[in-house]
Amino acid sequence: MTITIEQPQLDAVAAERKVPGGGDPAELVLDGGFAVPDANAFGNTFRDYDAESERKKTVEEFYRVNHIRQTHEFVSRMRAEYGRLDKTEMGIWDCIELLNEFIDDSDPDLDMPQIEHLLQTAEAIRKDYPDQDWLHLTGLIHDLGKVLLHPSFGELPQWAVVGDTFPVGCAYDECNVHFKYFKENPDYHNPKFNNKFGAYSEGCGLDNVLMSWGHDDYMYLVAKENKTTLPSAGLFIIRYHSFYPLHKHGAYTHLMNDEDKENLKWLHVFNKYDLYSKSNVRIDVEKVKPYYMSLIDKYFPAKLRW
Repeated sequence: MTITIEQPQLDAVAAERKVPGGGDPAELVLDGGFAVPDANAFGNTFRDYDAESERKKTVEEFYRVNHIRQTHEFVSRMRAEYGRLDKTEMGIWDCIELLNEFIDDSDPDLDMPQIEHLLQTAEAIRKDYPDQDWLHLTGLIHDLGKVLLHPSFGELPQWAVVGDTFPVGCAYDECNVHFKYFKENPDYHNPKFNNKFGAYSEGCGLDNVLMSWGHDDYMYLVAKENKTTLPSAGLFIIRYHSFYPLHKHGAYTHLMNDEDKENLKWLHVFNKYDLYSKSNVRIDVEKVKPYYMSLIDKYFPAKLRW
């Protein structure tokens, strides 16, 4: 069975790198080590939602449905249901192998199985940041929440699993891709939600903000509730790596607290690899698997509740 499925772009100079030898995340310098390709797997610029390609209509239809149906009520219900983590128990690598069945319908840049993207991302980070093993592992696992598409996880529709994410419960920023479709979302017309702060307050912290439901938030819940020892920046990357309105356009910063602002620096580092490492170059899975298994053992229990 092949099921099709997210990703979105970072401005070319937005990626940063930690100063060698340690230091806090504030001491980041521009990274010139990673060569950004000129085009995606279809020959177009990355995250070009208007480019004529065989995936253009599929991607736009995905966002139309996503923007109409991702309401505050829907997200609250999904978080309550999936936050119980009662679907199954399995290890991280078992979950990675499940993703071999999936291709992301919202991604205009690639149409290969997800395990390829995970390994491309992780290996590109590993090359440039050899001492940040937590970041290598974050690259490997950041999309594992896409198992929500699998029958044993409820076989959720694509619009409830992948794509750019955004806060629900406050006004939608116009930088959201295909913004026009939000006008058909019930929350767009709800005075409780259709203003700048909506259900939130200035500097409340993104932890207190409901994000559109999907693989990002689900994997964040799985990692957190299974007591991962990844640093907070790793969890931040997992939950917000698809939050392009924030890390590409700078929207919704009024909801961030100080910890969010520090962790965002690491998300900017990560995003370049998440987006631009997508290619048709294959990774030798068996060759790199022992290294990533050692990281999984370091940062996660052998079996996780999902």
